[in-house]
Amino acid sequence: MEELDVLVIGREGTLMSTIRTRLPETLKTEALDPSHLRSELKNKQPKVILLLHDEGDIERVALIQSEQLHAPVIFIHESHDFQLFRDLVRRGVTDYLVMPEDLEGLGDRVETIVSRASAEQPKDQLFKRGNGKVFTFYSGKGGSGKTFLSTAFAQTLKFESTAQVIYIDLNLQYGGGETFLGIEPNRTIMDLEPVIEEISENHLKNVSEKEPFSKLDLLISPRDAELAERLTEDFVTKVLRACRRTYDFIIVDLPSSIDERTYGALIEADKVFYTIALDTPSIRVLKHVESLFQKLGIPTEDRLELVLNEVGKENELSKKDLERFVTYPHAAEIRRDMKGVQAGINKGQPIRKEPKEKKLIPAAKDMRKWVRSMLK
Repeated sequence: MEELDVLVIGREGTLMSTIRTRLPETLKTEALDPSHLRSELKNKQPKVILLLHDEGDIERVALIQSEQLHAPVIFIHESHDFQLFRDLVRRGVTDYLVMPEDLEGLGDRVETIVSRASAEQPKDQLFKRGNGKVFTFYSGKGGSGKTFLSTAFAQTLKFESTAQVIYIDLNLQYGGGETFLGIEPNRTIMDLEPVIEEISENHLKNVSEKEPFSKLDLLISPRDAELAERLTEDFVTKVLRACRRTYDFIIVDLPSSIDERTYGALIEADKVFYTIALDTPSIRVLKHVESLFQKLGIPTEDRLELVLNEVGKENELSKKDLERFVTYPHAAEIRRDMKGVQAGINKGQPIRKEPKEKKLIPAAKDMRKWVRSMLK
């Protein structure tokens, strides 16, 4: 992690040059092109961030906050834009400066922030908000339990934190998430199609359903193959990016088949939770998936983690056996709990109904343990 005083995010040009000449030479300053933001930001630890206006300002602020939780962000524009100013402040931007009228005091303002940050002792903070993290649940093998795990994860995350969470079911042909959560949907993700070019927080709130116990927001599958064909990779990308601006955590359940929509979600994801059983067929399928991801350019390093499902003494393989074949880290283990899980499914009820529920089935306890460890 590289420690800096100031990180300036923007394209090379007149504005970048002007800003850099006004910053005190005593400050350790570095410029970062927006095209490298997603790959390079996690390696930087600045005391203050200067963000120069460009396309996708809101998305970039969400990404910055997801990686740099404590660095104040000063946004710099060459004109006044009240609507953008309001949206940026809602997203946590510290200040909005307009050039050249605010240029004179820029150096002193930045130096003051850096001095204050250097003097303050770092404080331990509970990680309760995700700032637009996209977590996808995927498996190349059907019947791995990813829909159950993704719905349980999303609901548990909502129960265990103050975060804004949305669950998106991209199993567009058959759905499934609504069954595990006991929802009879009136609206589906298809209702966003007419407004996709100007999609906003209001659109998402109007179209999403509410899971009654946790108040988790849900974008439900249309469960219609013909309708599903109308949705494109671009549609999925725009929905996910709009969700990043509105929610702290976006949990996406993906089908096993790789089409343009699944591909788009996998590319956009911050984490890919691959659900797997401890048996030989599951490992073989994972190897095929690994090869396909490589061909399609879907990165797995530091992104793909395994979720071991239905772990028990009846398993064909052990965790040590699995580690001989694959090197991906294990995000969680969920015990085999046919009786507890099946009872909930048959009744059309989720596995949890209260934040501090005393009697949890084993699978729900394992899920809570995983979510709590992630939030620390």
